[in-house]
Amino acid sequence: MNKTIHEAIDLANKIKREVYKLEDIDIVLCPPYTALSEVREVIMETNIALGAQDVYWQEEGAFTGEVSCSMLKDAGCKYVIIGHSERRTYFHETNEAVNKKVKAVLEAGLAPIMCVGETFAERKAGKTFDVLKDHVESGLKGIEEEAMEKVVIAYEPVWAIGTGVNATKDEAQGAHKYIRGLLTGLCGQDLAEVVRIQYGGSVRPDNIKELIDEPDVDGALVGGASLKAESFVEIIKNSTKRG
Repeated sequence: MNKTIHEAIDLANKIKREVYKLEDIDIVLCPPYTALSEVREVIMETNIALGAQDVYWQEEGAFTGEVSCSMLKDAGCKYVIIGHSERRTYFHETNEAVNKKVKAVLEAGLAPIMCVGETFAERKAGKTFDVLKDHVESGLKGIEEEAMEKVVIAYEPVWAIGTGVNATKDEAQGAHKYIRGLLTGLCGQDLAEVVRIQYGGSVRPDNIKELIDEPDVDGALVGGASLKAESFVEIIKNSTKRG
């Protein structure tokens, strides 16, 4: 919940000017609902795609305050973030709700960015893999194998979000490798290799390269550092220097 329409336009313009020549990386901006259409105008016919921060699974009806997939498509979205830890924590979003949203997004031809991850208490109790298994398998329940190619998984350890304390590259790789294994069990190795698994949690310009150099870290879901063009652009550029 950041940026007015004017501020979002300004941020998108600054980012566009710095990354328009990059061809070997996918970039997605996810502004608040109020700024979606305006940001679409800024990034139209560029190498930047538009995404939303959430969605509701019903197509229309008496659901005051909610936004449907068709509304997001009309605004120019190609991606939708689903099940972010803040949605789970503050708005009590369940795995069942996440699953319904993932299905609705895929049926609409959009790409879901499904967030999974453990709290500090769960990690301390040694339940990281249990939580990941629950989030991944429940969130993707009933998803057809051919639809999995459009799914993006974002591993966001809740204890690292906005704290400045990111998972180490070994911690991130361990979680991502485990998620890849879960996907192999759900849809086979070939599809599991195609699914992108992003890392999210205090991603900064100075730690993105070591994270993305890990074999199962395919990108980043950037939070606070994306609110300033300078830091977000540096993260993007450092992400292209993999290996």
